[in-house]
Amino acid sequence: MILPILTYPNPLLQKKAEEIKDPKSSGTRALILDMLETMEKAGNALGLAAPQVGKSVRLCIIKLDGKTHIFINPKIKSKSWKKETSEEGCLSFPGKFIPIKRHRKVKVKAQDREGNEIVIKADGMFSRALQHEIDHLDGILFIDRKQTS
Repeated sequence: MILPILTYPNPLLQKKAEEIKDPKSSGTRALILDMLETMEKAGNALGLAAPQVGKSVRLCIIKLDGKTHIFINPKIKSKSWKKETSEEGCLSFPGKFIPIKRHRKVKVKAQDREGNEIVIKADGMFSRALQHEIDHLDGILFIDRKQTS
């Protein structure tokens, strides 16, 4: 089922999402499928976080280089000291693109859809997408990270 994407200034977008207790529950599985379908319809979406579709839970999906990555309860464990600035967009801000400075590399711990712990080391666009989506789970929007120089 295609879910409506919330747009700013919906207050749910700035609320910290709840941890998912049972990653293998039918509700979580259904939400993953609905989010995948929603991303497909959105077209060129790189990522989607559950709060963007009105579900305040710690789940995000990233599609990059032909691969779909599902992260349940993701946490950034380490970040590179080196940062890069690049333009970002967001489905919750249609048509808006702004330069954002982010860590070049991150290490993220999460669970997969089977509830197994996974650790991902990401750099470049994958690192940027992870940071953007995890920010959504923490109630942080990309406009909150906008460069002021």
